[in-house]
Amino acid sequence: MVKTASTLAPGPTADLETRMARTCQTMEAADGIEALVGAIQSLMPDLEVAHAMTRSGWHRLGGVVDLDGRRIAHNITEWAEAESGGDIDELMFKLSDARYFATRLNGQTHYLVARTGPLARDFIQIEIEQLQEVLDRTISDPDWFPDSIADFVDPLDFPRLEPEPVGQPRWLFRRLLRVPDLIASRDASPRLARFLDDWDRSSAVESEGFCHHWVLAIREYQDRDGDGHLSAKPVAALQERRPPALPDAEVARGAGLANQIHGFDRELGYPFAWYFHMLTNRQVSHKLAEAVHADLMGAYAYLPARDLKILRDWYQDPYGL
Repeated sequence: MVKTASTLAPGPTADLETRMARTCQTMEAADGIEALVGAIQSLMPDLEVAHAMTRSGWHRLGGVVDLDGRRIAHNITEWAEAESGGDIDELMFKLSDARYFATRLNGQTHYLVARTGPLARDFIQIEIEQLQEVLDRTISDPDWFPDSIADFVDPLDFPRLEPEPVGQPRWLFRRLLRVPDLIASRDASPRLARFLDDWDRSSAVESEGFCHHWVLAIREYQDRDGDGHLSAKPVAALQERRPPALPDAEVARGAGLANQIHGFDRELGYPFAWYFHMLTNRQVSHKLAEAVHADLMGAYAYLPARDLKILRDWYQDPYGL
């Protein structure tokens, strides 16, 4: 099992996480990502910290405020359960005359990385959230009666308000992941390990480093015994750039195919990029690898020998993530 922020024993990693969390609490999110990177860098002077990617467009449940913006509760779920005692009728009766509003936390996740060695897996990944609490909806409506506490807390169909800010944006430390520890654990999938090994064997290794092109999307879950685990999937660390789509119908052959894959690599900024995006992006067809393999088994030669070896291995034993 990979240790997370809540399960790490006291030691260097736990201490570093504590200092990162405190740094995030004391900094102003309005100062921007560069200031955040600089602050985290000061905690890790022996490594070079870089901002790899920001993931936006997500939110989570917030709290409850009144008509004047005064705080009623920080966590709407805990508040609703406490106020209702598990009885939705009781809760709705209490709220019949209340002018309260539910809030949500609009979020971004900033991925910071620091290389720790020559291999693709040799890096530390730091996730820091940027949260902005905004108004989401009125807490009740005369024509609406929820079926349960869960339905009350997070209704599927309910008129939403303009997302007026309730407070200032803030940083929240989420996770520090030592990727070698993850790969060495039972939580790491064989496909992820193979993906990283393919990078180390390919011409992509000549670029600035795996963690400057990819991050790991982490999901925490519990097994049947209640033990915590992590799952990880590579996600391209793209900011403004977007890889070209290469669906089945657009895969060329011969010189046209060579131009396709080399153009793909130029757009992404490193060699053999098309292969790694094919493994992780449904918009890049697996038929691309099959067509390249067929070309190279014939009269064409437009891949370095090291990449051709990886492609042959994939053709014999295909995989994707």
